[in-house]
Amino acid sequence: MRPGRRSLLPIAAIALGLLAAFLGWEWFKPTALPVGIAGGNGRIEAVEIDIATKTPGRVKDILVHEGAFVRAGQILATMDTAVLDAQRREAVAQLRRALVGVQTAASRVRQREAEKTAAVAVVDQRLAELDAASRHLARSAQLAPGGTIPVQRLDDDRARFAQAKAAVSAAQAQVAAAEAAIGAARSQVIDAEAAVDVARATIERIQADIDDSVLRSPRDGRVQYRVAEPGEVLAAGGRVLNLIDLGDVYMTFFLPTAEAGRVALGAEVRIVLDAAPQYVIPAKVSFVADVSQFTPKTVETAQERQKLMFRVKAQIAPDVLRHYVTQVKTGLPGMAYVRLDPRVPWPAALLVKLPE
Repeated sequence: MRPGRRSLLPIAAIALGLLAAFLGWEWFKPTALPVGIAGGNGRIEAVEIDIATKTPGRVKDILVHEGAFVRAGQILATMDTAVLDAQRREAVAQLRRALVGVQTAASRVRQREAEKTAAVAVVDQRLAELDAASRHLARSAQLAPGGTIPVQRLDDDRARFAQAKAAVSAAQAQVAAAEAAIGAARSQVIDAEAAVDVARATIERIQADIDDSVLRSPRDGRVQYRVAEPGEVLAAGGRVLNLIDLGDVYMTFFLPTAEAGRVALGAEVRIVLDAAPQYVIPAKVSFVADVSQFTPKTVETAQERQKLMFRVKAQIAPDVLRHYVTQVKTGLPGMAYVRLDPRVPWPAALLVKLPE
């Protein structure tokens, strides 16, 4: 090879190296977001649910461990119900007593009604006697002046008439007393029936407390913490477990004022997690704060440190959550990209891509 050509080799090598560096930069340099799409740092969060006791008591058993996935209605823990069981037996005994009281009061009403019937019959008898005494007195009053009958007989008939009249009044008073007794007996029936209702309500209340002593999951989720352990005595409202609602998962991120003001509720969002940058998760804006705040330290950057930011929540699609429920983890950091202008198409790097 001639000397002139050998001198060109280093220059060519340098040129090739510069070209490779340029192509590498073009390939690996960050892709700028198109106008109409904004992005912000955030973390995956979920609604937390405390599984707590309704009444004070001792934890009998906890059936799940931290990290376990649970379904709605699944039994998570049970409380000791020995005291409640005893109270329920006592209430059942009071109910039986109240039912006997209703029967006794009802029989007393029947007895008083029978007494009234007898009193009414006595009244009829006394009225018949009064009518007979009245006719005897009228006859004696006609015959005595003519001497047909002795005057003594007239006096006796008058006395018998007065006695019959008094007997009628006494019999009518007995009827009134029987009616009053019936009213009192019926009020006792009402009191006894009320006692039955009270006893049944007490049983229902205690049974509700017994049922609430079986702690169930209100929805699908994952156990995050076991706050208590079997054998611990808790007050009313004492926490036993802490769940994450896997049906309500979202990313909270922050946008500056100019971009937050253009975010619409329901706007499409794409989430890219640091732990799985190869996937793009679909979501929608469910909340935009109406008060600005400084960017929290957990998501602040050097340029944003002094900027006022607005908090935005991007709700992950429920069907995605149901399909990948076992892979959902809270606290994962990442980026959320929101489409401010619905007419702007998503870049190829932000098209939805989920695990197989």
